[in-house]
Amino acid sequence: MFEYKIEGGYPVRGTIRASGNKNAALPCIAACLLTGEKVTLGNIPFIEDVQVMLDVLRELGADVNQKDKNTWEITAANLIRNDIPLEHSKKIRASILFAGPLLARTGKAVLPPPGGDVIGRRRLDTHFLALTELGARVEVDGQFTFSANKLAGADIFLDEASVTATENALMAAVLAEGTTILTNAACEPHVQDLCKLLISMGAKIQGIGSNILVIQGVKNLHGTEFAIGTDFMEVGSFIGLAAATKGRITITDICPRDLRPVKLSFGKLGIRWDIEPMAGNDNITNTGKIYDQPGSNFSLTVSENQELRVNCDLGGMIPKIDDSPWPGFPADLTSIMTVVATQVDGTVLIHEKMFESRMFFVDKLIGMGAKITLCDPHRAVVSGPSVLHAADLVSPDVRAGMAMVIAAMAARGDSTIKNIYQIERGYENLTERLESLGAHIKRILV
Repeated sequence: MFEYKIEGGYPVRGTIRASGNKNAALPCIAACLLTGEKVTLGNIPFIEDVQVMLDVLRELGADVNQKDKNTWEITAANLIRNDIPLEHSKKIRASILFAGPLLARTGKAVLPPPGGDVIGRRRLDTHFLALTELGARVEVDGQFTFSANKLAGADIFLDEASVTATENALMAAVLAEGTTILTNAACEPHVQDLCKLLISMGAKIQGIGSNILVIQGVKNLHGTEFAIGTDFMEVGSFIGLAAATKGRITITDICPRDLRPVKLSFGKLGIRWDIEPMAGNDNITNTGKIYDQPGSNFSLTVSENQELRVNCDLGGMIPKIDDSPWPGFPADLTSIMTVVATQVDGTVLIHEKMFESRMFFVDKLIGMGAKITLCDPHRAVVSGPSVLHAADLVSPDVRAGMAMVIAAMAARGDSTIKNIYQIERGYENLTERLESLGAHIKRILV
């Protein structure tokens, strides 16, 4: 097993490229099952979760070839099974994403309960609702069995704006007979990427970026080449790292449009950045319009001259940073914001509304010297700035693990982080990239 050794107190400095969006890569990999022709996926991050998804494709009979580090060619011409092996399913939450495409392609999907982060209850009811509306039968007996003689379009109102349930419904609906209307659909950038991939494969989808998607089923999909967008969760993590260590970094290949809700919340902590077009980018760049620009051909610079002061609400009230479905502030960044707030002058309420166990890692921050009051499983009041001290830590999930990395890099002394498998499920080549920024971090075998 590996762990991180981190010597804190060194500001990060340098340039780093944003990786591809993990949450777009996983459903796009699953979507390759919808055709027997070759699909080439680009900008795929080289992380553990991606490798597990690719292993599942191989087990199902797909031909999976790596073209370069971040490009994969997938051909699912001859599927040999429609059940997901337990050893793969328990590693990753995204294994549930194989239900929709397997059902649409083969008429059956058998999945053990998915694994992944332990951040509270993560219900699957919305998946069952959507797929049964499309004509699937669901049996639950220690595993989930989805079957259907034929899928037919339906008018579906999802009981929550679940990202993965929306993606499963999309992948099933594109090959269903007739028209499907998905209302209360998730509309995060990674859902939009899946829609764009499916369209490039021949699907007919309207309403991308909204919470109402209209899908006209087609008989067959074809192969394509598609590059996913960059990971705004990773970008937010590196912004937080720069602010917490009082460093200066430039992040390249970012998409300004995806950062609008992130910009508002970081602004409450007095953190700003500059965005510039990269070489060859002729998009509009004047202030006020840059955040409307699509694409990832921009760079973002966080300077060391940050205010790092909480901006109170009107009347001097304590501000709140709370998560919600897109276009609200993403839940995956609440852990990062909690750590950053410990280094900011003032008091802020962090309200994690979506997962009841995600905030439990704050006891480790308190042990490092942070002034945090955990009000309940969903709310924490953070007062800063605090001098953090080194500690021995254990990563509970991807984002809390990255938050611990940031805390250790901002702290005085040498910290150890165990269970780094959880961190590396979501961050590509993290130690090498952080070392390039001047971080004193080592990945060691124990």
